[in-house]
Amino acid sequence: MKVLSGKGVVRLLERHGWGVARVHGSHYIMKKEGEPRVITVPVRGNKTLKLGMQRALLKIAGIPEAEAK
Repeated sequence: MKVLSGKGVVRLLERHGWGVARVHGSHYIMKKEGEPRVITVPVRGNKTLKLGMQRALLKIAGIPEAEAK
């Protein structure tokens, strides 16, 4: 799996139907219609996320790791 930046994860989530509900500081709060959970993505410039954080966000969103190219 390729390690993505916070911006890259936000773009990946948007391709899968998630939208930015609001931004609080450097955190993007993502929501999806019909999904009770929200996903908070830390976006700090173009810094890459740590692999564990990226895996956790994709798992919550229900996106397979193979799609993070």
